[in-house]
Amino acid sequence: MAGHAPEIEIQKHPEAKVAIISSSWHPELCGDLIAGARRALESAAVSAIETIFVPGSFEIPLAAQRAFESGFDAVVAVGLVLKGETPHFDYVCQGVTQGVIDVQLKFSKPIGYGVLMCNDLDQAIARSGVPGSKEDKGYDAAIAALAFL
Repeated sequence: MAGHAPEIEIQKHPEAKVAIISSSWHPELCGDLIAGARRALESAAVSAIETIFVPGSFEIPLAAQRAFESGFDAVVAVGLVLKGETPHFDYVCQGVTQGVIDVQLKFSKPIGYGVLMCNDLDQAIARSGVPGSKEDKGYDAAIAALAFL
């Protein structure tokens, strides 16, 4: 853990339409990230929340672009990329990160970034928001997106 997340006041956004876009890999862990994102969005009174699943984290930027094109006000991106024995990890991490940056700048709409990029599953669990975990990156990503609505 790099530090404690800042305390950000949660404004109410009852008219906002938010998509949670999740990778389909590691469904239990992504389910925990989605739950954290939902908890944050519900605390902001967001009533229009849709969860969209994509094959892997690499597909998140395209799904975010399509969500914005179809009228969503914000996106919360969640997923997990685990380091393996090949450079695949580096390319996927770079691609999804740059893709998310490009999409939010193109549409001038926020994407809360909760895609975990970890060396092992234990690191991911510690950031997933399950009871006893150090962090809740799904929740944090939703709060980040809400800050720009």
